[in-house]
Amino acid sequence: MKITIIGPAHPYRGGIALFSNRLAEALIAGGHEVNIITFKLQYPSFLFPGKTQFTSDKKGKDLNIARAINSVNPFNWISVGKQIRKDNPDIVIFKYWIPFMAPCFRAIAKQIKKNTATKIIAVVHNLIPHEKRLGDTSLTKLFLKRMDGFIAMSKSVLSDIEQFDTIKPKVFSPHPLYDNFGVSKSREEAIEALGLDSSFNYMLFFGIVRKYKGLDILLDALADQELNDGKTKLIVAGEFYDDDTEYINIIKKHQLEDTVILRNSFIPDDEVVNYFCAADIIVQPYRNATQSGVTQIAYHFDKPMLVTDVGGLKEIVPHHKVGYVVQPNGKDVAKALVDFYQNNRAAEFIAGVKEEKKKYSWQKMADTIHELYNKL
Repeated sequence: MKITIIGPAHPYRGGIALFSNRLAEALIAGGHEVNIITFKLQYPSFLFPGKTQFTSDKKGKDLNIARAINSVNPFNWISVGKQIRKDNPDIVIFKYWIPFMAPCFRAIAKQIKKNTATKIIAVVHNLIPHEKRLGDTSLTKLFLKRMDGFIAMSKSVLSDIEQFDTIKPKVFSPHPLYDNFGVSKSREEAIEALGLDSSFNYMLFFGIVRKYKGLDILLDALADQELNDGKTKLIVAGEFYDDDTEYINIIKKHQLEDTVILRNSFIPDDEVVNYFCAADIIVQPYRNATQSGVTQIAYHFDKPMLVTDVGGLKEIVPHHKVGYVVQPNGKDVAKALVDFYQNNRAAEFIAGVKEEKKKYSWQKMADTIHELYNKL
């Protein structure tokens, strides 16, 4: 089939852009003709909290990516929609993650739908945003009305979609592995690459730091004397989108300066392997969530995980098989991490990870898209 993907992609950075790139590769491998239409302006700079929206990593050689969409220019939306309609794809896949994009995507979809042959589906990362704003619900409703069907990557998101639309086809397909970060390396190689001391144990908090991701919860957990035993350190690897003052104050309050290693910057793709392979366990103490790309990187590198019982995270991380599912508070996080180290759980959890990860293939996602198309 002829398939167009609309959403973040190279040269934009972040998990959703990586998802678009990897999905295109999977569909191309299945014999489909695929192009991606991404943004020439994704967010106005004053709305973007990070240092840059762009990656320095290279584009996949087989990817056909056009930068065409201006997220705040209605005339552009109409133009882009008309061009896609003219190209006459069999399927257009919108990547939806934030209501800010709803007016833009809705207008593009409206133009495409004038071509009655093209089917339009949404792969929904988040339907209800982690950080809510006035107008989110109304904007999301406008977007959903223009879609023919939906793919949710967690059952919690599937339930969210059902609250807005009970009629259109919707299917669940779990978030596939992020397998584009290279092969694993030894713990010793990774620790040396990061300039760390191999005599310590390392936990990893990875990704952009925002309030809903609960880094403060993890820092409070580190105040537990059994966990903060002089043998274990926490690596925080990711750019702070929040003011880091709150986190620095918690570190000082609990005297964790020698325990917490802050790498406050966006981690390039070719360095991700070092952080995951240096770590014993990946910790995600989120306050709310849908699914998580970080868990799928952890699966790729065969790493145990701790997640909190929010959103769809417990669907992805079976408790006591690949790690822990705990309540989002410092006491419960600390208790699980103490159990992990004191009872040497790593080997049994790694075995569970290797078994569980078999569920999360890109082929399954590609097959789900084809199955949904046949229902429309």
